[in-house]
Amino acid sequence: MLGKIIKIDDKIIKVENLKKVSLIDIIGYYVVFENKKKLVGEIIFVNEVEFHIALIGEIKGSGFIAGAESYPAIDSKCRVIYKEELEYIIGNQNVVAPENLLFGKSTIYDGFSITTNLNNFFSNHFAVVGNTGGGKSCGVARVIQNVFADNKKNPINCHMIMFDAYGEYISALTNINNHPDINVKILSSLYNERENVEEIKIPPYLLDADDLAVLLNADDPTLIPTLEKTLTYVYIFKSNDKICDEYKNDIVAKGLLDMLSSGKPAQQIRDQALAFLSKFYTKDLNVETIISQPGYNRTIRQCLNVDSQGKLAAVELLADYLKQYSEVSIEQIEITPTVYDLNDLYYALEFAIVSEGAMINENIFEKMNKLKTSLHSIINSDLRKFFEYEGNVDRNTYVKSLFLTPVNDNVQFVDVDFNGIDDRFAKIIIKIMSKILYKFSTSNPDRGSFPINIIIEEAHRYVQNDNDINIIGYNIFDRISKEGRKYGLLLGLITQRISELSSNALSQCSNFIVFRMFYPEDIKMVTSISSNISLHDVDKVKSLRPGSALLFGNAFKVPLITEFEIPNPMPKSTNVDIISKWYEE
Repeated sequence: MLGKIIKIDDKIIKVENLKKVSLIDIIGYYVVFENKKKLVGEIIFVNEVEFHIALIGEIKGSGFIAGAESYPAIDSKCRVIYKEELEYIIGNQNVVAPENLLFGKSTIYDGFSITTNLNNFFSNHFAVVGNTGGGKSCGVARVIQNVFADNKKNPINCHMIMFDAYGEYISALTNINNHPDINVKILSSLYNERENVEEIKIPPYLLDADDLAVLLNADDPTLIPTLEKTLTYVYIFKSNDKICDEYKNDIVAKGLLDMLSSGKPAQQIRDQALAFLSKFYTKDLNVETIISQPGYNRTIRQCLNVDSQGKLAAVELLADYLKQYSEVSIEQIEITPTVYDLNDLYYALEFAIVSEGAMINENIFEKMNKLKTSLHSIINSDLRKFFEYEGNVDRNTYVKSLFLTPVNDNVQFVDVDFNGIDDRFAKIIIKIMSKILYKFSTSNPDRGSFPINIIIEEAHRYVQNDNDINIIGYNIFDRISKEGRKYGLLLGLITQRISELSSNALSQCSNFIVFRMFYPEDIKMVTSISSNISLHDVDKVKSLRPGSALLFGNAFKVPLITEFEIPNPMPKSTNVDIISKWYEE
């Protein structure tokens, strides 16, 4: 027994210190006030006279309920918590049980581990935050290694995909492959430089208009219909059906008619029309197409000649000829999904721009031409390789192939290494792949049967309050965070700057691992994240040792501090050894 209750002051219970214990080491220990109820408190202050104890919850039956709704009776006995009661709070000590997820050692109770139910953590969104050097990478690596620990049952149907900004986790995953039926896949842009690594590849024909808007840095929501039309055209132009040729003729004819009726000087119309036909033409409509009249024939090129009076001599003849191409309704065409590449997409985009009347409107043309310029720059750069996908797969097959080895064994962990990829483009790839995973999960008729955990390193660089919501109407990470959980698509965000994360995505995280932090703005964010974290808990964050973290959220009964074991192998995230490098012989 610790002693009698002296005073109850706003959920702080003051208890007499009978044994005159003044060791600061007992701060953080749990005690139980036992009368008709078993109320649990945490020692937050001690001197030779008294203990100050903050109420944190109640033990009911064989469980613990966080939150104190009543006070202990003044004659309640105050004792140290029993071992079996302690497990209700810090987690089951059977760390090899598949359902128990080990985090690390208790910093308060020597020889005890901090665990939680695997479902309570990985079936919810989570965030790992902390300043550089606090131990985030090591902590995350250790948790992953604990999932695949040697003494545990293998999670053969696990599907984790990590977007790894620097490829620093690859080394930490090395031993996981040694487990029976467990495989790790590395996807990277540095394919030619590394063994046992596959290239990051995305089939371009799996992209929808929203994805194209992200890929091409669209900055105006009015461009989305043009991109939707582009995706329709790319299927039409890949078809050999006669009606598809007629539709293309119709687009070319309308474009030329727009130029002829633009009111511009004849020479300017001629130059623009010839330039147009050098790029946009069909076997039926091109500069050498013959227009027959009684007694003579003229080509379209000849119809565009300018006479001595500065006029297009055969403009009416040409216009009448172009009007014969009847308008083909898109509903008349059976659009069949097919394989296409970026060049096909570029060709279709050009026709989509023409069909929007951009050729005669400089403002529209300038706005839409940005899309074409962006796509052209990708096609003519190394970035093109990310979309050079061989074969024809649907979305479901593509996603499932991510989690298969070349010989079709299950892959439990995919590390997508973005080391060497420009930050802006890495963000685009992450968004597009996340969107594909989202559509896969939400369209799965057997909801939640193929759970996927997306873990994003350096999340503040990719999961932001950006302009997507103004362009395509949503942010994919906000959508996943709000809707993904019920479909088995879960987010894990790792960041050193929590204040730069998307506020919507962050607000949907249920669990948090917080390493040492100093920035006032970030600390303020942590304080406001959850209702079950106090200023007293946040103060602990400022003085945490590297490798220790504050855990709180739905998976934890109360905020807990744990010390993670050193991962084995280590991720490549440690500081450079300056001494060994400077004085190396």
